[in-house]
Amino acid sequence: MAGVCGGIAKYFDVKPKLIRILWLVFFALYGSGLVAYILFTIFVPKEPRNFMD
Repeated sequence: MAGVCGGIAKYFDVKPKLIRILWLVFFALYGSGLVAYILFTIFVPKEPRNFMD
């Protein structure tokens, strides 16, 4: 929802679907996925908008 998985996928140059699946697996197995998602949403800076594109 906050674009965390898409941003991580862009940073590591992988498909966002792969990151989303991994995130769901970590959430289902360990329960830490939700906490990590919230922390990433709060502490990772937003990508600056480029109005020239």
